Amino acid sequence: MKMEQKDTKPPPPPEPEKEGTGGAHIASAGFGVARPLVVLALSTCAVLLTVLSGAHRSLSLDLLISRQAAATSEGAPKNCSSASSTIDVEPPKPTVDKFLGGLLSPNFDEASCLSRYQSALFWKSSNHTPSPYLLQRLRSYESLHKKCAPNTELYNKSIEQLRSNHSTGPLECNYVVWMASDGLGNRMISLTSAFLYALLNNKVLLVDLPEDMKGLFCEPFPDTTWVLPSVDFPIKNLKSVWAFEKDPYRYGDMLKNKVLSTDLSTSNASLPAYLYLHLIHANDDFDKMFYCEDDQILLQKFPWLLLRSNQYFVPALFLIPEFEKELNLLFPERTSIFHLLGRYLFHPSNSVWGYITRYYEAYLANAKERLGMQIRILGNVDFAKHASYIINCALSSKLLPDVDLKDSAPSNLTEVKPKAVLVTSLNSGYFERLRDMYYEHATTTGDVIGVYQPSHEEEQHTEKLNHNMKALAEIYLLSLSDALITSRFSTFGYVAQGFGGLRPWLLVRPDAKNVCLHSVTMEPCFHFPPSYDCKARRKADLATLAPFLGHCEDFPNGIKLFY
Repeated sequence: MKMEQKDTKPPPPPEPEKEGTGGAHIASAGFGVARPLVVLALSTCAVLLTVLSGAHRSLSLDLLISRQAAATSEGAPKNCSSASSTIDVEPPKPTVDKFLGGLLSPNFDEASCLSRYQSALFWKSSNHTPSPYLLQRLRSYESLHKKCAPNTELYNKSIEQLRSNHSTGPLECNYVVWMASDGLGNRMISLTSAFLYALLNNKVLLVDLPEDMKGLFCEPFPDTTWVLPSVDFPIKNLKSVWAFEKDPYRYGDMLKNKVLSTDLSTSNASLPAYLYLHLIHANDDFDKMFYCEDDQILLQKFPWLLLRSNQYFVPALFLIPEFEKELNLLFPERTSIFHLLGRYLFHPSNSVWGYITRYYEAYLANAKERLGMQIRILGNVDFAKHASYIINCALSSKLLPDVDLKDSAPSNLTEVKPKAVLVTSLNSGYFERLRDMYYEHATTTGDVIGVYQPSHEEEQHTEKLNHNMKALAEIYLLSLSDALITSRFSTFGYVAQGFGGLRPWLLVRPDAKNVCLHSVTMEPCFHFPPSYDCKARRKADLATLAPFLGHCEDFPNGIKLFY
């Protein structure tokens, strides 16, 4: 964070001795201490403290953490301690936990990914502590990933099995290959789901990285890569969403055509070399058998699972008995799953981190409060009415002050810190409406409101890397807010609220009285869950099958994790 500016001017020198006073200026002042010596000690102390404090402003963020830690452990200069009661000195700031409670491994080169350890300087401290068991499992996973990563001996052995076009069961290293679908928000929530699924199954997650995501994120695991070397990978067309859904080894189709069944024995059978899991929103009931326990037992027999999804399917994993105990050990607080795993997996590259930090320091760092507004339009809307609705949400929720339509000037603007509003939208109209409102009128509270919008692309272009870099920067900037307003059904908003540990105000009108809804949790919504009770073998509403599941506030057909 930007440090408060300190006055770096040295104290004025003592006035020169007046003629004729001679030794009168050396009168004793309590306990026989000579006054000039006190003045000299105080001056030296003030200069030292001012320099030590002001120096922080020019330090790079990565050095700042270590300097703060050192200052805390070493304490103040000994020569100044006796006069500390006469000097206004701020207490030392607490040391920043750059490893996020042990969530992040210390085994990284900091310079290669500045955001990994500097993020702690920008986010508010999280109240959601990772469990010791989660930390243990993450360290174990990192060791497994390093052992089985691309270009290792075990990986090459698994590739040879894949080229043979058949399998007789799991190997020492088994894999989940994630394939992208839809926009950046969808990709991030589905990738998080795929990682948790791999963790639960002791498989290694590899990412088929499209061109429009290269350069977005740092590697999440130390001394290795999660990127699939797709050029040499035996299976082609991984990036073609619609062509690949016709794959002959699509799991749902193989069940439908009775090529596979959950009672299959591998003792004398030759299995396909891989299975394709089609878990996007438009899949069918056979694809959704993935969420049944018997099917999971079958899937464990395959060393290669290719998974494409645009969904946050974590809530449905809790309904699989085999995973339930492990999930409860990993996440005693179920509503913190994306918050913890998102912070663990997704670290903006140095290029994107530059976007984030430059914008934050220029426009947001000096604000006394920050409100994020994430506005996504689905379908045709009346702009004027929709803009008024969003503003009414902020006003009625006391997130922004009302304006004085009499145009009375504020009584005192001396040293007033602004409240910053960060608007993210493809459209610039919402930003302009809010900016003009606070430019043309004073607030009734005397607050000064600054309104900012980093970009307005007008149309979504997920296929362009530069578009995705700006999108990731804006997601991250939103996560640095003190409060957040998000649009319904928006995965972009889900990621921001999860990163920031924020319960957003949803642009959903819950009743005639309330304009918008304060979400109960920060977890994303699983928009298109299955509607089949695997135990009862009948259609069912999954939100009714466990006390911690419920319908999403912003999309009633979906389910999400509650307390």
